[in-house]
Amino acid sequence: MAPQSKKRVGIVLFQLGGPDSLANVEPFLRNLFLDPDIIPLGPLNFIRGPLARYIARKRTPPVAQRYGQIGRRSPIAILTERQRSKLVSAVSPYLEPVAVTAMRYWRPLTQEAVAAIKNADRLDELVLLPLYPHYSYATTLSSLKEWRRVYGEPADTLPERTIEHFFNHPLYIQALVTNIGKCLRQFSESSLIHLVFSAHGLPMSLVENGDPYPRHIAETVRLVCESGAQKFPNWPRTHVLCFQSKVGPAKWLEPSFVGTLEKLGHEGVKEMLVVPISFVTEHIETLHEINIEGRADAKKAGIERFRMMPAVGDSPLFIECLKQLVLRAAEIHPDDAQSIATSTA
Repeated sequence: MAPQSKKRVGIVLFQLGGPDSLANVEPFLRNLFLDPDIIPLGPLNFIRGPLARYIARKRTPPVAQRYGQIGRRSPIAILTERQRSKLVSAVSPYLEPVAVTAMRYWRPLTQEAVAAIKNADRLDELVLLPLYPHYSYATTLSSLKEWRRVYGEPADTLPERTIEHFFNHPLYIQALVTNIGKCLRQFSESSLIHLVFSAHGLPMSLVENGDPYPRHIAETVRLVCESGAQKFPNWPRTHVLCFQSKVGPAKWLEPSFVGTLEKLGHEGVKEMLVVPISFVTEHIETLHEINIEGRADAKKAGIERFRMMPAVGDSPLFIECLKQLVLRAAEIHPDDAQSIATSTA
């Protein structure tokens, strides 16, 4: 009997990206504001180019100053590369991976990922994996639309499988609960602290058009609290969900992160743990907006102990989650893969 061979699978990891130097903050922001899924302009779309250049130029000085306080660059490319590398190792016993990263707004851009996939030797199929747990028009859909624009229509000879979300995957929930549990050890009586879940905000115009993001976020919070209360006897009794990173005058999801800190401080809350619920790596939104600006705002509001949970990153549980997502999408069962490995040994 002829030995079976492993599937050769292209895996594309999608992320937002971030500037890799202070000099690249402005072009990164320009790419961001050029995206119609970030700022829908409708019939005024013809002003998008000039408007994006104007906003990017205006916002560059304060944004560059923030990046200057967290290492003079975004950490997202380095951290996503760690996830990619560990995912390759995790799936290699079951398939032959060709894994690439496609950043939406900065290098490595989608064009680079498409070139790598098209230049790869014989692929059996593609798995598209946005690293956004919660589906949103502004993240998941935008990245997938950019992939389609650059890559073209899927070929009959190379099937595509798309993983649109994993906000309720048991291992993703477990990774969050485990991270929170580690942070709770920093409090003498963790059941009395306030748990603040902070998600990246979204314009209400997208929500009103059917974006499922806020529902996905709320379900993740529910599952985390339900699982955490079962696993940890001193799980916090109170929690709140809020939203951060609002840009511009339009109405966004509420309550705001800053407003929540002020409200809790005025209510007498003295200890809190902030959980960045929608981020799988550290960003400027976690390292600066929460851990520097938020910490200062909390202190002003009278909060005495402020902690932030680190992102799930390349933790074993999260990489196992990504592995399961890829294997399921590629219709590979670990038992079947093991028999292939044995027959080819």
